[in-house]
Amino acid sequence: MSVNYAAGLSQYANKGKCGIPEKFDTDAEVEEKILQLTTLIRESKHVVFHTGAGISTSAGIPDFRGPKGVWTLEMRGEEPKVDITFESAKPTLTHMALVALEKAGFVHFLISQNIDGLHLRSGFPRNRLAELHGNMFVEECDKCFIQYISESSVPTMGLKHTGDNCLQMKMRGICRGQLTDTILDWEDNLPEDDLQAANKEAKLADLSVCLGTSLQIKPSGRIPVLTKKNGGKLVLVNLQPTPLDRLCDLRINAYVDRVMKGVCQLLDVDIPEYSGFSFILKSVNTKPREKCPRMLLKRKKSRRDLYREKLANSAKDEPTDAVKCEKTEAEESKDTVPIAIKTEEEDKKDVVQLTEDSVVADDPDLTDTEDSNENCIPPVNKRPATLISNEETNEEEECEQLENPPKKICN
Repeated sequence: MSVNYAAGLSQYANKGKCGIPEKFDTDAEVEEKILQLTTLIRESKHVVFHTGAGISTSAGIPDFRGPKGVWTLEMRGEEPKVDITFESAKPTLTHMALVALEKAGFVHFLISQNIDGLHLRSGFPRNRLAELHGNMFVEECDKCFIQYISESSVPTMGLKHTGDNCLQMKMRGICRGQLTDTILDWEDNLPEDDLQAANKEAKLADLSVCLGTSLQIKPSGRIPVLTKKNGGKLVLVNLQPTPLDRLCDLRINAYVDRVMKGVCQLLDVDIPEYSGFSFILKSVNTKPREKCPRMLLKRKKSRRDLYREKLANSAKDEPTDAVKCEKTEAEESKDTVPIAIKTEEEDKKDVVQLTEDSVVADDPDLTDTEDSNENCIPPVNKRPATLISNEETNEEEECEQLENPPKKICN
């Protein structure tokens, strides 16, 4: 929950402007602007969406700087009352609309500042998504850098060890690296692979659409400027003003769910109902040589770990240190070699080798192919997230700042 997330962050004084009054367009204005947005999407060749906390408020997850946002209430000395958890929160109409629009080919990439994990849980493909501030349901190995997504939220935040180990199979055995959460704290660095993908897609875009974000955090909040710099158009859908209002081509003051529902109706795209946790690695529109992130669906406990626990428990029941080898019915009748055997060379070292009959196979947690490694994005360096000042700056200066984002948070 955003409340727990905010409470888990380190102390930081400058959290941006909070509690700014919301503005609503009239019904007639909203309908006219939805038609304009639909026309822009239909006529554009490369559309990128940017999402913030505002698209998850209808799921019961409070935003941060809205009239009832977490930090707004904190400044007033109040505590938000929330009866929902990250696990029980369901993707909103906007989340599902983005899934449908991507599948239909209208949306080419999605850049999100949200950590609630609803984009991936809704079924939006991971290779078309950049999560700049992390995901409450994703862990990353600090050794091989593969990511795991699960149905349960991580117990830590701030890129700390979660207590689990990586079970990815390598040439010399299981990786066994430590898993860390992917949630950023104020001074933590952004994941460079996601940041690079976001910058690349924003530059390619001839249309960027921002949904439910105040655009006060940078570099995330300045990425849409890249679209304008390269001659594209910018659309903002938000109830509060943003630092980029004077740069946008269309400003819609309305709830994002209403806007996205209207857009899908005009584009003749059906919005699917959310039917449960769905993880999609690759888009149906993925090109043959397009790279994809390294991510696996994490099980609560692998079958091999369960098997090892069984061996460990049976070994504890033995009075000696010798390993007890169970026999099959056929082997007991013939008094032949047991399932657990020793090789001739290893017999001297008292090392036990397991045959194929005793190893649990087909565990997706423990497989890794050379093909998947070739198509994966290698780990690279990272950069920090910072706050944007609301003071107006020259557009060229904004673009230059985006090309070389600062290393520390701006007050």
